[in-house]
Amino acid sequence: MLETQIRARLENIKAAIIRACQASRRQLDEVQILAISKRQPIEVIQAAYNVGINTFGESYVQEALEKKHVFADIPNLHWEMVGHIQSRKARQVAENFDRIHSLDSLKLAERLSRLRPAQFKPLEAYLEVNLAEEESKGGFRAKSQQDWQNLLPVVETISQLPGIKLIGLMAMPPLFDDPQKSRPFFLSLRLLKNYLNEQAPTLNLTGISAGTSGDFEIAIEEGATVIRIGEAILGARDYSK
Repeated sequence: MLETQIRARLENIKAAIIRACQASRRQLDEVQILAISKRQPIEVIQAAYNVGINTFGESYVQEALEKKHVFADIPNLHWEMVGHIQSRKARQVAENFDRIHSLDSLKLAERLSRLRPAQFKPLEAYLEVNLAEEESKGGFRAKSQQDWQNLLPVVETISQLPGIKLIGLMAMPPLFDDPQKSRPFFLSLRLLKNYLNEQAPTLNLTGISAGTSGDFEIAIEEGATVIRIGEAILGARDYSK
């Protein structure tokens, strides 16, 4: 039953991705789905894996580690951190995740780089930026042109850290009832990526982590390469635990 429900929701999301790619003349393989599994029980993750989902995004380190332990025997299951990373959790993140979407300070980058085990490949990271100066959201300031200029040397410094591989940018626009109102923010995110690459060609930022259940089609049209979808695929979260 769970598998049937998740498969149906996943097909709906894939159909919407096709529409967005056609509208923006992009290729389907340019867009990946990251299933946000925070507050989802083990049986839901298992069902999602059974229908072909093998990459999950988590917001809380301890919850993620418990799940990772349960699925330790599945070699092609990948865990990515999308939530804020506290300094005291940096070691656990550096040792247990394939990719993070919430790199929000130089201090955190340096700590993750130092704690990344030498036998692991560098931790892939999206730099989190705050496009609207919302106090409720983290990330580097990226609203004005001056913010962009200030960000450049920080990004260049992070790109030189041995344990970190900076692959792109992540942002969440303000919450709107009309997803079209998110478009200028997604456009700004793409333009910021282009700006950083032009100013520092060795960066080679290719990824844009943007778009959630309510606005991912607009995000794709404006360049998103990873969309973060939770309940629209996996169903309602369990907040009782």
